[in-house]
Amino acid sequence: MTSPKSATPSPKLLEQTIKKILTSNVYDVAIESPLHVAPFLSERLGNKVWVKREDKQPVYSFKIRGAYNKVVQLSDEEKAAGVVAASAGNHAQGLALAATELGIKATIVMPRTTPEIKVKSCKARGAKVVLHGDTFDEAFTYSQKLVEEKGLTYIHPYDDPDVIAGQGTIGMEILRQLSDPIDAIFVPVGGGGIIAGISAYVKYLRPDIKVIGVESTESASLHAALAAGRRVTLPFVGIFADGVAVAQVGKNTWDLARHYVDEVITCTPDELCAAVKDVFDDTRAVCEPAGALSVAGMKKYVEREGIEGANLVSILSGANMNFDRLRYIAEVAEIGEGREAILAVTIPERAGSFQQFCSLLGKRPITEFNYRYRDDKSAQIYVGVKVGAEKDARQHLLAELKAKDYPAVDLTEDEVSKYHIRHMVGGHAPDSVSDELVYRFEFPERPGALLQFLKTLGKKFNISLFHYRNHGAAYGRVLVGLQVPKDNRQHKELEGYLTELGYNYWNESDNPAYKLFLR
Repeated sequence: MTSPKSATPSPKLLEQTIKKILTSNVYDVAIESPLHVAPFLSERLGNKVWVKREDKQPVYSFKIRGAYNKVVQLSDEEKAAGVVAASAGNHAQGLALAATELGIKATIVMPRTTPEIKVKSCKARGAKVVLHGDTFDEAFTYSQKLVEEKGLTYIHPYDDPDVIAGQGTIGMEILRQLSDPIDAIFVPVGGGGIIAGISAYVKYLRPDIKVIGVESTESASLHAALAAGRRVTLPFVGIFADGVAVAQVGKNTWDLARHYVDEVITCTPDELCAAVKDVFDDTRAVCEPAGALSVAGMKKYVEREGIEGANLVSILSGANMNFDRLRYIAEVAEIGEGREAILAVTIPERAGSFQQFCSLLGKRPITEFNYRYRDDKSAQIYVGVKVGAEKDARQHLLAELKAKDYPAVDLTEDEVSKYHIRHMVGGHAPDSVSDELVYRFEFPERPGALLQFLKTLGKKFNISLFHYRNHGAAYGRVLVGLQVPKDNRQHKELEGYLTELGYNYWNESDNPAYKLFLR
C-alpha cells in the first residue's frame, strides 16, 4: 500500500477537469450504471458494500464513456480523417461503438494474441481490425505509423483530458446516487484514466471521501510512481489482469492522481480470482479479473483497518472475458480467499495410511489428492484441503501435521504447483535423467507459437519434461525440463537460446514442488 507524495495541486488543472466532467457528452451511448448493495459481501465484511455496475454498459465496460466523449468533440476534419487506436480489449470496443454511432470510420490495431471474441466484438461494432505484433507496444507502434501515413486521428485509451473527463462521470453519478455518507471509493487502475477522473471530481466536492486505487501486483505502475514521486516504467508487466496491464501511468492521469488519490492497494492474481467469485455470488455477473480489482482491494482494506458499519463503494469496471478463463479462476478462487491450502505431505507407505491422514484432517474437506507409488517406505502426496476463512487457518493445519510427525511443505502460493504440477502425470524422473534443468515460460498465445517454441528449444537440448495448459489468456504458460550437460559452456549456450526466444522465463530447477514430485 502506498500513499501519494506530491507537490501542491494546481487549482487551474482541477477546475478545468471538473468543467470537462460536468460538460461531458456520454449518455448518447452510455447508461447511468446502477449502484446497489452487495448483500453477501456486506454481511461477511460487516460494512455496507456498494457496487457500481459498469459491467452493464453497452460494451460491458466503462471505456465507452471516455471514448465517446473524446470522439464527439473532434473537429469535422478529424472526424472525416477517421480514428485509430491500439487496444486489445475494452477501449477498442468502446471506440468502435462510439465511431459507429457518429458515422466515423474506425481502425483498431490489436496484437495477434487478442482473443477471438474481442476481435469479433470490434468488427461487429463496425470497426476495421488490423492484427499486428504480439504485444500492445507493437500494436501501438503500428497505430502511430497509420497516423503518420494516413492522417488518422489517434484516440488514446486513458491519457487524454477528454477521455479522463468521460470516465470522471462515474464519480459524478456515485455522489448523486448515494446520499448516505461515503467512507471510501475503490477504483481499478491501469493507465489511470478512470481514477484520475473520479478522484478529481470526488475530492473537489467531497474531500472527506477516501479515493483508493487498486492495482494488480503484476502491473502496479501507479503504486510504483507514488513510491518514487514520479512516473516510472515497470520492467515487466504480468498479463492475468489484462485490462490493467500497463507498464506506466499516463502523464495527464499522473498529474491528477498523484494529488487526489489517497492510497493504492495491490492485489495478487489469486485475490482477483476470489473477488470474481465474490461478485458472482452477489450479482450473478462474471467480471473479468480487472473488473473485480476494486472488490479485492476493498476486502484487503477492511481487513487491514478493521472497520465496521462503513459505506464502501467498489467499481465493477468490466466483464469482457473469454469463457474458458473461468476454469482457471474457479480453480484458484478458494486459494485467493485463503480458504484452501495446497500441501505436499509425506505419509508412510503402508495400508491404511491415507485413512489415518484423512482422520487427522477432521471435518476439513479434501479438494484434491494426487499420489504415485515410489518405494515401500514413504509416499509423497499432493493434497488440497479446505481450511475455512479463519485467520491463520492454513498455519494451524500445518502445525497439526507437524505435531503428528507428518512432514509438510506449503505450496499454496507456488506458481509451478498452481499452473503445472497439479495437472501433470508420470511421477518422478528415472535415475538416468540426472542433468535436468527446469524452466517456466510465458509465451504469446497465437497459432504456431507453441510449435516454434518447441523447435527452437529442441534443436540442441533434449526435452525431458513438458507441460502446457491454455488458460484462455493472451499468453500460454509452459513448464519445460531440459537435459543440459553440467559444464559452463553448455549452460551459457542454453541461456543464449532462451534469450533468442524472447519469452519471459524463470529457472525453477530448485522449486520445492518440482523436487518433491518430479525430480
